[in-house]
Parts: sequence; structure tokens; C-alpha cells
Amino acid sequence: MTVRSSIDPARLLEEQLAQASPDLLRELLQTFINVLLSAEADAVCGAEYGTVSPDRTNRRNGYRHRDLDTRAGTIDVAVPKLREGAYFPAWLLERRRRAERALTSVVATCYLLGVSTRRMDRLVQSLGITTLSKSQVSVMAKELDAHVEEFRTRTLGEAGPFTFVAADALVLKVREGGRVVNVHALVATGVNADGHREILGLQVTTAEDGAGWLGFFRDLTARGLSGVKLVTSDAHAGLTAAIAATLPGASWQRCRTHYSMNLMSVTPKSSWPWVKALLHSVYDQPDAASVHAQFDRVVDALAAKLPVVAAHLETARADILAFTAFPKEIWRQVWSNNPNERLNREIRRPTDVVGIFPDRPSIIRLVGAVLAEQHDDWAEGRRYLGLDVLARSQLQTTTTPEVTNDLTLQALTA
Repeated sequence: MTVRSSIDPARLLEEQLAQASPDLLRELLQTFINVLLSAEADAVCGAEYGTVSPDRTNRRNGYRHRDLDTRAGTIDVAVPKLREGAYFPAWLLERRRRAERALTSVVATCYLLGVSTRRMDRLVQSLGITTLSKSQVSVMAKELDAHVEEFRTRTLGEAGPFTFVAADALVLKVREGGRVVNVHALVATGVNADGHREILGLQVTTAEDGAGWLGFFRDLTARGLSGVKLVTSDAHAGLTAAIAATLPGASWQRCRTHYSMNLMSVTPKSSWPWVKALLHSVYDQPDAASVHAQFDRVVDALAAKLPVVAAHLETARADILAFTAFPKEIWRQVWSNNPNERLNREIRRPTDVVGIFPDRPSIIRLVGAVLAEQHDDWAEGRRYLGLDVLARSQLQTTTTPEVTNDLTLQALTA
């Protein structure tokens, strides 16, 4: 006859856990969650980690670490990364959490500082922060500021080289000295050695001038930005001079969208439709030689009827055709700043809610939180550029004499 056990395993486990220290509970919870995530990722891949199977549809590619606040404390969640596609445990983690908290903090700060309007009151009510005290806002802001500062000042060298970089600025409104003034949020993105896009930096300056951009790029290079072959941006003189001064050997690609607007300003309104069509025909060519040949034909066609437009095009030749030194597969990703413009729209969604910021730290807090969330999404998503094309791009001799001389002259005269 089998002797019945007098020990209840469930009750014993409950008692042991009740007597355990918070560190043990936190460690057990962290281990349990990470094992679940690993098992779920294996299910997505179609086979267990490290095994060869004909049913495998994907492969693991390291981990992305996230902090998760629990009653046992903050635990380190290791989210598995995949070679293709993305895996995100929506049942455990929340997307855009930091950005939403940053927006709440900024709106609450505006409200508590007495700079709110009737519209701000409605926003506060909709966010459910009517009873938020100044101390609560301070604690929330302190936590967010620490995270954003860590993100903004992280070392870039480990992820490099950054073959392609794009830079742009947003104009935001802030209260300073009893009045509302415009400030500029400078943002740069890059493609790292693994082919993923990254947010490289964020700074807020009084004006989008040469000094602001120079300080911005010096900070990026001090943190490890290297291996840059091409920088895409608009034709702001201070920006191009800063690129030449801090990234020697890098070419500059003038954004084709911005240039199109610049060219439209010197073209008669009635002639713009066919001039625009001619300009687009340059970018529709199958290879670099054809692009340059078509550019020559367009300039010749415009020289007789619109000499001012033809001269404008000829002057900008080296700037707008810098992309042709790189493989054809990536032209669309590097010949304009449109990817950064889409990022700007993501930033504008929460900043438009605030309207006027109470101070500059509030701008960095909100915009930095949005950029940190976008950075995580890019890291978990598919590669922006393939490793093969990045390797070939690094071997390119991309700086033409025209571009080098132009940028160097701007750097010396800035």
C-alpha cells in the first residue's frame, strides 16, 4: 500500500515564496518570463534554439533588453530578436509607453505652471491627470529624464560604422523670458553595421545655424560616430559646413525633395510642370552613367528657354547626384530626406498636442522619449539595408572633387 504524502507541494511552494526575499522573487520572475519569451520565439521560428530542423522558418539573432516594472521590482526582460521580421511580446510589454508617459508629464507640467488654456484643460481631463500633484510630476519627469539622457549620450562606436547618415531639424515653440520663441530640435539618424536604422542624437538649439550644427556633429563624433560615407540633408549652409568640418571624407547628398522646391522658386509657374518632369527623368535612369548623361541632356534642353533654371541645375549637379557613387539598390533610401520626414511626423503627433512647451527640458523629455521608442521599433524590425550592399558601399570612393571643394569652402567661410 502506497503511503499518502503529508506534504502539499503547492502549499509548501507558497510558504517558501512568502518567506523569500524580494531579490529571490525578482530573480525567479525574471527567469520565468525570459524562458516563456524564448519558448514563444522558438515557436515563431518553427524549431528550438540551436537545433537543425526542416521545419525551421526563421532564426534567432540575439536579444533586445527592456526594463519591466513589477511589484517585485524592475526586471530585465530579454526579448529575442529574429533574423527576419520582428517578434514583440504584446501580452507582456506595451509599445509607446515611454512616449505616452512623457506626453503626460509635459502636459501636466504646463498645467501646473499655469500656462494652460481652455484647450489644455480639456487635454488634461482626457489624460486623466486632474489630480496629479507637483511632486508626482517631478518624480515622473526625473525618471523619464534619466532614461532620455542615457539614450541621448550612449556610445555609438560599438554599433558602427554608420555608412549613411541623415540630418534634419524641427521648429518648436517654447516659453522663455515671458514670451513664446522658436527653437530648433536637431535630429540625426544613421544606418549601423547591422543594417538597422538608429537615432543618433537629439539637441535643442536657439537657432539652426552653423554653431548649433557644428556642436551637434562634434557631439556625435565624440560619442563614436565613424565610417560615414554619405550624409543626406537639405542645403542649410551651417549644416553642410558642420558636415565638412566633423566628417572628413564623407560626401553630401542634397535632398532631392528639398532641391525640387528650391528649383521651383526660380522657375516660371507656367513652366514648372515640364521642368519637374525633366528633373524626375534624371532619377529614373537605370545606372549612374545614364543618370549623368540624362542630366546633361536636361541642362542642354533648358539652356535656351530657361537659362536661369539651367544654371541653377548645373551649379547643384555634384550635390544632387552624389547618390550615384553607391549601389543602385539603395538610391531610393539615400537620395532624399523623406525617411526623416516620416520620423518628423511621428514627433509632431505628441508635440502638436502640447503646442507651446513650458521649457527646453520638456522638449527633450517628450521628443527624446518618442525617438527612444522609434529606435526600439527599428532595432526589432527588419533590416533597412542589406549587409552585402553596406559592405560594397563602404568600399566606394564616394567623395568627388566638386563636393569636397564645395564643403571645404563652406567650412572655412562659416
